[in-house]
Amino acid sequence: MSETDEVLYDSPMVPNGKLISGHTKEFQKDVLGFLTRLSKEYGDVAKFRFGPFQNVYLISNPDLIKQILVTKHKSFVKSKDSNAIKPLVGDEGLLTSEKDVHRRQRRLIQPSFKRSHISNYAQDMIDITMDYISTWENEKERIITKDMMNIALGIISKTMFSMDFKDGYDVVGEPMEAALRISVKRMRTLLQLPLWVPTKSNREYKKAIQRLDKVIYSIIEKRREDAERHEDMLGILMEARDDEDGLGMSNQQVRDELMTIFIAGHETTANALSWAIYFLSQNPEVETKLFNEIDRVIGNRTPTPDDFMKLAYTQNIIRESLRIYPPVYIISREAEEDVEIGGHHFKKGDMFLLSPYVMQHKPEYFDNPDSFIPERFENNYLKTLPTYAYFPFSGGPRVCIGNHFALMEAVLVLACIAQRYRIRLAPDHHEVKPITTLTLRPKRGLRMIVEERNEESSQPGASEI
Repeated sequence: MSETDEVLYDSPMVPNGKLISGHTKEFQKDVLGFLTRLSKEYGDVAKFRFGPFQNVYLISNPDLIKQILVTKHKSFVKSKDSNAIKPLVGDEGLLTSEKDVHRRQRRLIQPSFKRSHISNYAQDMIDITMDYISTWENEKERIITKDMMNIALGIISKTMFSMDFKDGYDVVGEPMEAALRISVKRMRTLLQLPLWVPTKSNREYKKAIQRLDKVIYSIIEKRREDAERHEDMLGILMEARDDEDGLGMSNQQVRDELMTIFIAGHETTANALSWAIYFLSQNPEVETKLFNEIDRVIGNRTPTPDDFMKLAYTQNIIRESLRIYPPVYIISREAEEDVEIGGHHFKKGDMFLLSPYVMQHKPEYFDNPDSFIPERFENNYLKTLPTYAYFPFSGGPRVCIGNHFALMEAVLVLACIAQRYRIRLAPDHHEVKPITTLTLRPKRGLRMIVEERNEESSQPGASEI
């Protein structure tokens, strides 16, 4: 072997795994703590097991992550744990499809997220938020996590279906919440019972999906019969044609994409906003700088889509919130063939975990990584980092297609709220900790007191919309 040949080797197994379950119980007990410990103690590649046979590798190096997500992405597919959500989002949507199907669907969906369309959606984001917060009462306690879910649900229902908030929650939101809750339980079990097994959980899951299917297929069919052109996401998806074959999407494909976009545009953004509001309540100097920017850029008028680009500090607040508690805290892949990554030889079937949470708390990339410091993102800071030291929206061909939509939504919603209210944690609040469900959300929610900032800033509201 020449001196230039690369030595391939396998990582030693993390100790203390059980004979049958491997490290599954340690992982499930404290996902973030377990992965953080492995990264600190075992470095770039930490090998452990789920069950008796499944080798799992936590990858904690930006260059290796880039190889998995970008350079050698064709050697990987989404891991089998994503099968738990397939009954909900289907096989042909962006979340679960692979290879040629995924590439084709991405080409068809991309027009929905063009800059011109996102600008149109931005007005809906502002209108819905201003209307929703106009009902908030001064000095009253609210469950802010629920409020952010409601606002995000209202926005995605309007931008996707042109539905108002009440219809969106009744016909889509409620069954979606039930389906997502059960999906997470299925993802976390070693043995997933087939849906035809009549357990209570399976019956509830199927019922929720049937409710969603009934509504969504009904909407699709009505649109097929409607000659009017619609500018919402559904309208754009249904009009989309593949440049290569000239074909559009089947009803099944439209349905799967709507399910995927609904989840991505609802759950993740709501949690990002909840964490941002919590961090503001704990960092009064950051809150003051936010208020100063809002007052300077927007003043007492109703916010507009054009304000987004002017709200640089507000954007950095969202970026820092996404760094500390990224809603998508873990990404999983499976090797579809034997593959070599950074001198490590991996076998077909090996599973890989890539954690934005772990990477975004590494002190070699972020000073005081546990502190909330939006200023760290000033002066094009991200360009000084390795690409996959910060990746809250994943990366490569599977990077979140709605990442610009999500950032704009979070910034504009936060701006609307901060223009009118200061929000404080309730004095008898429980300890605030993240819980690892499908996304990273505050455990037991956030009870917070809303305070009107002043009489002038409380004026813009639903009456002006």
